[in-house]
Amino acid sequence: MTAMGPAPDFVGYPEVRRGVRALLEGRPAGHRRPVPACPEWTVEDLLAHLTTIAARVLTRHGGTPPPAPAGVPALLDHWDDLGEDLDRRLAEAGGRTGEVMVMDAFTHELDLRAALGVPPPAEHLAWAPSFEVLVRGFSGSITARGLPALRLRTTGGSEWTAGEGRPAAALTAPALELYRALAGRRSPGQLAELDWSEPPSQWLPAFTWGPFSPPAAPGV
Repeated sequence: MTAMGPAPDFVGYPEVRRGVRALLEGRPAGHRRPVPACPEWTVEDLLAHLTTIAARVLTRHGGTPPPAPAGVPALLDHWDDLGEDLDRRLAEAGGRTGEVMVMDAFTHELDLRAALGVPPPAEHLAWAPSFEVLVRGFSGSITARGLPALRLRTTGGSEWTAGEGRPAAALTAPALELYRALAGRRSPGQLAELDWSEPPSQWLPAFTWGPFSPPAAPGV
């Protein structure tokens, strides 16, 4: 995840749709499986959420989404239809919107992979823009709490400053672990066990921000 030049904010969304379809089409027995990262949802519930978000964004951009169907196969087709319309509208709007939708979809693709026992992708177009959204939200959480800035580093060499001013400490983790930590998928205990250059206790509350909150039990 090296630095990227300007790109449309919805980059990666078609790849997420293809990835989720590939995960679910060949695993009909898993459609009612619980998703540990979203404990109130099954796999089908998670897919329904993705189509709901797509319909909401499409409406915001002037589209008129049809009602959502039931069942994973129909929901996959419905999401593709919504997504193709969204891709076109976002491109026509200049491509400078849609980043939160992409981050949400990619985060949930990772949730599905964890639920189904499928490794995360080694590369993905949504990695970099989704990371930027998460870092920005976490940075705002640090600032709002009046905490010292924190240097975030992946073991692959990417880094960001979260918060304002000179970083008082550094957090280093593999890219997937850091991503899942910023997206509320790691418990306080798991967060504390990451590679911190200073005791992490003052920064742990900042991992609760926006829609994200660390689970009480270890996450996957």
